[in-house]
Amino acid sequence: MTRCCLAFRAVLQVCAFGLVTSAAIAVSQPAATTPPGTDESIILGNSIVPLYGPWKFHIGDSPIDLRTGKPLWAEPDFDDSRWEKTDLTPKSGAIDPIAGVSGYVPGWTAKGHPGYWGYAWYRIRVQVQARPGQELSLEGPADLDDAYQVFCNGELIGHFGDFNEGNPAVHYTQPMMFPLTQLGSDSAKSSAESPSRVLAFRLWMEPSTLIQQTDPGGMHTAPVLGEASAVAASYQLRWLERTRTYSSWAAQVLLFGLLAVVAFSLILFDRSDRVYLWMGALFLIVTAYAVLVLIAAWTQWLNSAILQWLTDGLAVPLVYATWVMVWRVWFGLKRPSWLPSLTAGLALVLMLSNIVGEELLYGLVPHTIALHFLTVSLAARLALIVLLVWVVFEGIRRRGVEGWLVLPVVVLRAVAAFTGELEFLSIPLTWHPFGLLVNLGMIVNMLLGVLIALLLLRRLLQSVRRQRLTALDVKQAQEVQQVILPEARIVLPGLEIESEYRPAREVGGDFFQIIPNETNGSLLIVAGDVAGKGLKAGMLVALLVGAIRSTAELNDDPEFVLKALNKRLMGRGDALATCLALRIEADGSAALANSGHIAPYLNGEQLPIEGALPLGIIEAAQCSMMRFKLKQGDRLMLMSDGVAEATDADGHLFGFERVHEMLQAAKCAAEVASAAQNYGQEDDISVISVTCTALLRKATA
Repeated sequence: MTRCCLAFRAVLQVCAFGLVTSAAIAVSQPAATTPPGTDESIILGNSIVPLYGPWKFHIGDSPIDLRTGKPLWAEPDFDDSRWEKTDLTPKSGAIDPIAGVSGYVPGWTAKGHPGYWGYAWYRIRVQVQARPGQELSLEGPADLDDAYQVFCNGELIGHFGDFNEGNPAVHYTQPMMFPLTQLGSDSAKSSAESPSRVLAFRLWMEPSTLIQQTDPGGMHTAPVLGEASAVAASYQLRWLERTRTYSSWAAQVLLFGLLAVVAFSLILFDRSDRVYLWMGALFLIVTAYAVLVLIAAWTQWLNSAILQWLTDGLAVPLVYATWVMVWRVWFGLKRPSWLPSLTAGLALVLMLSNIVGEELLYGLVPHTIALHFLTVSLAARLALIVLLVWVVFEGIRRRGVEGWLVLPVVVLRAVAAFTGELEFLSIPLTWHPFGLLVNLGMIVNMLLGVLIALLLLRRLLQSVRRQRLTALDVKQAQEVQQVILPEARIVLPGLEIESEYRPAREVGGDFFQIIPNETNGSLLIVAGDVAGKGLKAGMLVALLVGAIRSTAELNDDPEFVLKALNKRLMGRGDALATCLALRIEADGSAALANSGHIAPYLNGEQLPIEGALPLGIIEAAQCSMMRFKLKQGDRLMLMSDGVAEATDADGHLFGFERVHEMLQAAKCAAEVASAAQNYGQEDDISVISVTCTALLRKATA
C-alpha cells in the first residue's frame, strides 16, 4: 500500500510540474522575440525554456583553432553573422512522422540543402540570469539526425554518439541531459550581471539517413535550457514518451516470441511436418528483429551501423525468404523444384544490395553508385513478393479456404514491403495513436500472427486426427499380424514346436509360418526378417505370409518356396528380406534352404550352411541348400538377428558367443527371447524351437 501511495504521489508531482513547466515556458516565450542582432534574454526561475532560436546555421565542419586545438566555430567570439538563420519553432501538433516525437520541425534538406549529408553546425548566444548557486542543465534535442557534440563557450560539455575516430557511430536518437553548473556559478558573481554564453552544436548525419525519411538533417526538436531539476523532469518525460512510443515493438516481441515457442513445441507432436520448423524459424527472426529495435531505441548498446547490418542486411531478407518457404511447405507445393534455390538467391541479392545501397560499408562505394543498389534492392523485394503471392495463389488452387484466408494479409504484406518508397510519395503508412508507434508493417505482422495462430491450431487438430487414424491403422495391422502368426505351441506326431515373437514396435518385421502337410506327415517352417520396422514392414510381412501359404499349397519344396518369395519382392523398391525354409519329413530327414537368414542351431551348434543373398535383390538369386536328419531328443532353434543384435546400455552386443552359451542351457524359445530382450532389445526378436520327441516313421497313405 505504501508503494502505491508513493507512486500516486509521484504521478501527481509530475502532473503538477508539467503545469508549472508549461506556464514557465509560456512566460518566457516573449524573450524569443527580441530585436534581431541582440542576445536572447532569459530569466530563469524553476523553469525550462526551449531554445527555438533563431539559430545560426552552417553546413560543413569547423576548422581547428591552432592556438587552442578546439573547433573554431565553437568559440564564443567567432563571427557567425554571415551564417544563415534557422528557427526550431514547431507548428502546432507537429510530431515526427516516423518516431512520433512531439515538437517536430523539418531538417536542413527541407530548408535549402536537399541531398546534403555530413557535418553541420548550429550556434546560439544566450544571456542567462539565474539565482546565486542555482544549478542549470541543458537537455539535448530529443529528435535529430544523427549524432552531435555540444559546446558551451568553446568547451565540450557532452555528446550523443561516438566521435572518437573516423565518422561518428550513431544511435537511435535518445534524450540527453548535460549539466551547466558553470553558468550558475558565473551568475552568482553579480545579480546585476547577465552573462552571455554561446551554445554550439556540431551535428553529423549519415548518408543512409537521406533514404529513410523525406526531410532529414540536423535538429528536429529544440534543445531545452533551464533549472537542473526542471530539465531533469523534462528529460524523464521525454524518456516516458519514447518508452511509450516503442512499446508496440515490445508487444511484437511478446507475440512472436510466444508463437516461436508454440511452433517449435508443435514439432514434438508431429515431427514429419516441416512447416512447424519453418514457422518457428520465421517467428524467431521476427522476434530477434523487434528485440534489436528495442535495444537500439531504449539503450546505446547498439549503434545504427550494427543495427542496420543485423536488420536490413540480415533479418529483413531472411524474413522475406522465409515467408515464401513457410507458405510453400504449408500448402505442400513440390513444384517447381527450383523455387527454394531462387528464393535463397533473391534473399542473398537483397542482403548485398541493402548493405551497399544503405552504405553500411561506408566509403567502399561512392554515394552516387550506392544509390543504384537501392534500385536493385527494390527489384529483389518485388521479386520475393511476387513469389510469395504466387505461392499463395497456388495454395488457393490446392487448399481453397486456407489460401483465401491468407491472401488478404499477404497482399498487405506486399504493400508493407514498400513502406519507405510509399511514404516518400506522401502516402502515410505510419501512425501514432495514443503516442504509440504503429505502421503498416506492424499491423500486418500482428494480423499474420493472429491468422497463423488460428491456422496452426487448425493444422494441429488435423494432425492429431491423422495421428489417431494412423494409430488405428497400426493397431489393426498389429491385430492382423497376431492373427497370421502360428500358435505359440504346436504338437505334432513326433515333433513339438514352440515359437516366441517379440516385436520392437507395435508392428514387427519378423515373420514365420509353420505348415504341416497332412498328406505325407511332413512339416514346412518358413522364417524371415524384412528390412525396416513399423507399419511398412508389417504390410510387407502380410504380403510374404500370403505368398508362403499360397506357394506351399502348390509345392512345399524349400528352394521352390524361396524362389517364389523372391519373385514377389522384385520390383517393389527397397523391399528386402532374409528368409529360410525348412521341410522336415516324417522320418526326420530335413531339407534347409537359406537366403541370408541366420542359420539354425542344432543341439546348440550352428548348422554349417553357406551364406546367400537376401530375397528381393536380384531376380536369379540362388539360395544355400543343405540336408540333415533329426534324431529323437534333437532340438533345432531358428531365430532372427534381433537376438544377437540386442544391445545393452553401454553399447555392447549380445553377440553370437552369448547365443551359443545360452543355447547350451536354454530349454525353450521363451527363455532365449527373454534373455535377449532383457539384455536390451533393438530389433524384432523371433525364436522357433523344434524338438524331436519320438522316433519318426514315414507316414502311410
